[in-house]
Amino acid sequence: MSLPDTTEPAIDRNGRYRRILVFFARGIFHLVWWDILVGRFPIVRGWVLQTRPGRFRHWARRFRLLAVDMGGVMIKLGQFLSARVDVLPPEITEELQGLQDEVPPETWLRIRTVLQTELGDINERFARFDEEPLAAASLGQAHRAWLRPDEPNGELGDSVIVKVQRPFIEQIVEVDLSALRVVARWIMRYRPIGRRADVPALLEEFAETLWEELDYESEADNAERFTQMYIHSQEIIIPAVYRDYSTRRIIVLEDVEAIKITDLERIEAAGIDPKLVAERLLETYFLQIFKEGFFHADPHPGNLFVRPYPESIWDRSQPRQFWLIFIDFGMVGRVPDLLGDNLRKVLVSVTQRDAFQLTEASKEMGFFLPGADLERITEALDTLLNRIWGRNLLELARPDPKEIQELGLEFRDILFEFPFQVPQDFVYLGRCLGMVSGLVSLLDPEINPWYQIEKFGQELIASREAREFSIEAALAMIRPYFTAPARVQRLLEMAEKGRLKVMTAPDQETLRRLDRLDRRLGQLVWSILGAAGMVSATLWYLFRRDKER
Repeated sequence: MSLPDTTEPAIDRNGRYRRILVFFARGIFHLVWWDILVGRFPIVRGWVLQTRPGRFRHWARRFRLLAVDMGGVMIKLGQFLSARVDVLPPEITEELQGLQDEVPPETWLRIRTVLQTELGDINERFARFDEEPLAAASLGQAHRAWLRPDEPNGELGDSVIVKVQRPFIEQIVEVDLSALRVVARWIMRYRPIGRRADVPALLEEFAETLWEELDYESEADNAERFTQMYIHSQEIIIPAVYRDYSTRRIIVLEDVEAIKITDLERIEAAGIDPKLVAERLLETYFLQIFKEGFFHADPHPGNLFVRPYPESIWDRSQPRQFWLIFIDFGMVGRVPDLLGDNLRKVLVSVTQRDAFQLTEASKEMGFFLPGADLERITEALDTLLNRIWGRNLLELARPDPKEIQELGLEFRDILFEFPFQVPQDFVYLGRCLGMVSGLVSLLDPEINPWYQIEKFGQELIASREAREFSIEAALAMIRPYFTAPARVQRLLEMAEKGRLKVMTAPDQETLRRLDRLDRRLGQLVWSILGAAGMVSATLWYLFRRDKER
């Protein structure tokens, strides 16, 4: 059978480039027209604000359809943007979250071409190769295959998963990134976004990660590093890499597929307690992020599985033990060393409900824009910490609208200014923590994150790990007595300047704006608090292990 000629480009470079620019140019034109020009006229301003969420959702839906049609970078970009809750409104991020499951597979003929180019005659390499893909992603797709056995006894060899890049994907990435760099420069001209994010820098970070994902030799290195991390573990399985069958465009891994982590029915039918799976998942990510500084950055349900221990060693009076399995190591994250000290400060401040230290640590990590009113932010965090402490994930995910309204009215000044941003180092870490949080809440909606934060944080404070914070802890105990007069003085100054107001019932437009801005603030605060909980659990784990030794 003759194979198609792959020496000539098979994509319309100019057509892709123009299509991307035209789509974003239209989107930016509509934004300028409605929200900047038309929205200035008082007679229609209320209507423009009221219809904005619908227009954003419509644009996001059109982008999602474009991404599915074009594939490649556009799907990756949609997945990336769905995690940027600090920059984009929820109407956009929510619509884009479905892109993970909408990737159409490549044809077998084109995939076979890549296999033959990289490995030669695949019939000599594999005893059997399934043409139907197990999964399709934006950059490649996975097939199940069986190696040839060492002895020609008619049996199949090891079952493996072969991950193959899509044809011409490097050309597609190059063209799409070139167009998106132009779009990034356009977006920076919109001040509300330009103030909070360096879009060209974010795009370069996105591009760097994308090129790393296209290097399957680098992915094989990542898999082997994870193997070394868990080489003696009785709880985690990392698939072995078949280096002799892998190239820069193909990676062959041990077939370790088991029960999907979101398949609660099968997990429970196997005798496994989903709550234990949730705890295992959290502990694993604690260690990856805060001990190793190297973590699996794409924990979506298709990359995590649960395998029960054999029935022969199962004590049926207890929940069945299991392995947690990770696959797909193209997207990994690294925690810069300089974040360590501030993350520990976040841990101590959250454990002690010290809003002042939480604000200081957040400032050092770059969560606030220059000129932000840190004293006012501290007051907001103090109120928020006291209100939400002790609630489980289910309660935190479904806040009381009346409470949101009260908080929004109390801190409407900083909400309207919204002096927050998410630092570049937190882009993939925040996305990862959000995905892990979603999985944990699915496995155990009643899990109480504050129990872990308080338990591990208090032990940390009492341990030698927290001695460097002892002075800060002592100051935290007496700080309220010193800050109270300052708050009284602040109230007097606000009254003199006309900033102290008695709030009456707000109009509906104000309530909508407060609700939207308060959700953004809540997302930002919870990314910080989530990191604090993970730090506390990790350090307590290390402290306990040292004591046992």
